[in-house]
Amino acid sequence: MKRREFFSQTLPAAITLPGLFKGFSVKAYTGSSPLIHSLLATTETDKVLVLIQLNGGNDGLNMVIPVEFYAGYQNARKNIAIPQNKVLTLNGVVKTGLHPSMAGLQSLYNEGKLAIVQAVGYPTPNFSHFRATDIWMSGSDSEQVLTTGWTGRYLANEFPNYPNGYPNSQMPDPLAIQIGAVAALALQGPTMNMAMNISDPNSFYDFLEDIQDTVPDTPWGKELKYIRLIAGQTERYSTVIRAAARRVPTQGSYPGNNDLAQQLKIVARLIKGGLKTRIYMVSTGGFDTHGGQVEEKDTTTGMHASLLGNLSNAIKAFMDDLKGLGVEDRVIGMTFSEFGRRIKSNGSFGTDHGAAAPVFVFGKNVRPGIVGNNPNIPTSTSVNDNVPFQYDFRSIYASLLSQWFCVKETDLQTIMFKNFQNIPLAYNNACTTTGLDDVIRNSGDQLIINYPNPFTETTSITFKTKGGHTMVQVMDSLGRVAKILTDKVYAPGAYTLPFESRGLPAGVYYARFQNGTTQQVRSMLKVR
Repeated sequence: MKRREFFSQTLPAAITLPGLFKGFSVKAYTGSSPLIHSLLATTETDKVLVLIQLNGGNDGLNMVIPVEFYAGYQNARKNIAIPQNKVLTLNGVVKTGLHPSMAGLQSLYNEGKLAIVQAVGYPTPNFSHFRATDIWMSGSDSEQVLTTGWTGRYLANEFPNYPNGYPNSQMPDPLAIQIGAVAALALQGPTMNMAMNISDPNSFYDFLEDIQDTVPDTPWGKELKYIRLIAGQTERYSTVIRAAARRVPTQGSYPGNNDLAQQLKIVARLIKGGLKTRIYMVSTGGFDTHGGQVEEKDTTTGMHASLLGNLSNAIKAFMDDLKGLGVEDRVIGMTFSEFGRRIKSNGSFGTDHGAAAPVFVFGKNVRPGIVGNNPNIPTSTSVNDNVPFQYDFRSIYASLLSQWFCVKETDLQTIMFKNFQNIPLAYNNACTTTGLDDVIRNSGDQLIINYPNPFTETTSITFKTKGGHTMVQVMDSLGRVAKILTDKVYAPGAYTLPFESRGLPAGVYYARFQNGTTQQVRSMLKVR
């Protein structure tokens, strides 16, 4: 079969082959229909969301340190606790500090460009890396399996019928770009992944210079070379990406020997270059710190300190670069990891898989501050004790979609499948998000209490609601929901409900109160 016949008979007319440029893979689709274009109902926005994945399960308690409960923190982590006099302080905050290697993020917080959301997780957490990652990427319940990602569903909602008819005059650029060899589930749409993939930062620069991998001197190698040639000639996405990158010949300084920084440098370059791409995703690994998390002689040093230092320095360099390039108004970023670590450290100077952990949201237009309260450390911790979640991770997703991308409430239902708590995270005057003014941050008000505490079988839980939808749930030390006491609409006032614990073992339990944008967690102790 001749080469021309081979391609004409084996390639669908509606698509082109992926362009492969030293691991840089792009997919474009031909076929432009005026009817399709007339049906597109995208929200016009120049806003960008950058997702930073911390692979392995980051230890949130040594990243955001509960100075308020330092004695309990130190007691639970005798061999890895950060000395209190080394904790980085934050302007206007006395109860919470940062790991000493995170001076860059400390600076961003003090500049009003960082929000820290405490104890982010979900009911009944999964402690498998693979399954927990899928949960965070898809936005599913713990027992639910989804084959689409939360950002993939958002992009599919904004750009219906993708990939048919794209690129086009309305959206000539990739919808999303991910740096990483494996396509992330977060960007998976109903029919295909919505992102382009750059396998690694180094390959990007070869791509800009049109440097390709060599091919073997065989008939198959010649065919591969020909496929690449055709793909490169017909790939419109590759053209716009090169054009965007070449518009930005100089950038700010980024730390060397920092893979995350190099990924974010590419993101800043493409944003400044004018791409309309809405979602960028980067990642960094090594956070599965079962052992050797700290150096025995100095707990401020070691593997985790290096990881947090790289993260902090990369984000600070990225933010400084965006400011220098004049595009910081357009960008908000967030960090996430598939789970946190246990409260109590292990005997190997490390920590084991745990439940909730902090999430950082950064950018010039974030609502700065600390959202939520420091995790309360039990007086006597066991190896099974977890940080109970205060905020559902999907609340962060839904809040950013509505507050940053102006996604309508009805569309949020399509994307997220449920209503989630609205957390004040972003400023965008184009969005009409309401109901954010009553948030309580670091408030001393006790909105949920129980008596007696400790208790043996029954305790009374009293909560104060401002009215509207109110939920009270009780979780065990592993983060599993033991009982939902109420989940309905209330008139403003104080209410008391009994918690019957028959059949539950003795130990620490957490009563979680949620009322609109407000939530609090109360620790309770059941004794024999």
